[in-house]
Amino acid sequence: MYSRSASLFKTISSSPRVSHFHSSFTFQAVKPFLLADIGEGITECEVIQWFVEPGSTVAEFDKICEVQSDKASVEISSRFAGKVLKLHHGLNDIAKVGSPLVDIETEDDDDEKNVQEQVKSESIDNINTTKQPAKEVVQQQQNNLKSNGAVNATPAVRGLAKERGIDINNVVGTGKDGRVLKEDILSFGFVTEKEPIKSVAQITERVEGRADSLSMIQKAMFKSMTQSLNIPQLGFKDDIEIDASTTYRLALNKHISAHPGLYPFAKMTYLPIFVKCLSIALTHYPIMNAKLVGNQEDVNSMKINYRSSHNIGIAMDTPQGLIVPNIKDVQDKTIFEIASEIHRLSELGKNNAIPMSDLKGGTITLSNIGTIGGTYANPVIVSSELAIVALGKMQKLPRYDAQENIVAKQIMPVSWSADHRIIDGATIARFGNHWKNLIENPALLASELR
Repeated sequence: MYSRSASLFKTISSSPRVSHFHSSFTFQAVKPFLLADIGEGITECEVIQWFVEPGSTVAEFDKICEVQSDKASVEISSRFAGKVLKLHHGLNDIAKVGSPLVDIETEDDDDEKNVQEQVKSESIDNINTTKQPAKEVVQQQQNNLKSNGAVNATPAVRGLAKERGIDINNVVGTGKDGRVLKEDILSFGFVTEKEPIKSVAQITERVEGRADSLSMIQKAMFKSMTQSLNIPQLGFKDDIEIDASTTYRLALNKHISAHPGLYPFAKMTYLPIFVKCLSIALTHYPIMNAKLVGNQEDVNSMKINYRSSHNIGIAMDTPQGLIVPNIKDVQDKTIFEIASEIHRLSELGKNNAIPMSDLKGGTITLSNIGTIGGTYANPVIVSSELAIVALGKMQKLPRYDAQENIVAKQIMPVSWSADHRIIDGATIARFGNHWKNLIENPALLASELR
């Protein structure tokens, strides 16, 4: 015991940076915090928000940053407690899985060998490193804070700034606690555009525009759509009268109003009704819920995997772009349960917080482009599915009744795309007509209950 203490004393006292000896030691260790594998084959993520800055203190499980993969945004929590020394990435930088995100200085009681190596290393650094003047150190720390994105702003506002080519660090926030708001970005851009052009380079940039890297969601869309368009796709379009569904929906909303607080949503939309009708139609045409498996270059190896779960994807327009979460096991859910799931996913989507579990496992997709506008579309199927349907804008249009009188009807246009390698025209037409019949006659829903 004496020889160990003596050895420690000799080592520490020989260092020019240590002037006192204590009977116990707490040594500081700098630990790089690595971006862990978050699954689904993801190899890189975009840093969209920092919750820490150099000099801040973190505890275990405190949030470090938020990253955006090509599938979802994920908040990264610290595995160490200590002081943040360095951020390895700025906002919108791409971080590779396994690479450092931050350096954290932690308290670390180590054995004699590690202590000696650390003290020796510190002594060498102290001898070989030229100290910066205090003023330069302060200036450098301020620059690091700015470059590492210590700006109070939501991901949507950051995205708007990036879209307009504005450095958000230069924008003065007018929100609470200096938060940069959408209006700040817009007004900043307006002022910038009013500034006179000063050089040929600025003229060239204005004529040619700017070049932005693809976001993680745009990269995902690029990859998946490139793959999907290798599939021959069959289109089918139709119109659906929704007057009966409108009456049915009014009855459901009357029930919701009579039971306030019973459901997380305030009113029923058409979408849960359409989704439930789609699931019922799938039970009669299971091929539409299937997927192809095997080596596509060897047709003899190909098989059709009939899936029992109806995991119906709902395309959503979020601040980060188009994503398609899915409602699991629709065949076992009521319309009210489907509406609750859509409400949950919609609220999460507004904050770019939809978890990975909601984004994988889809079996067929429904896209409601009619909420934005347009009549018909040419939706592109996902390579792991066999069909997708796009809903157009509902309109009141003239139609003939049974007595050939012109009457006003609520019409919803729909556009189907299907994998023509497996799905033929007759199949998609029959399936589409079955779904249409349920929507036009929602009383039939009761006959499908089990």
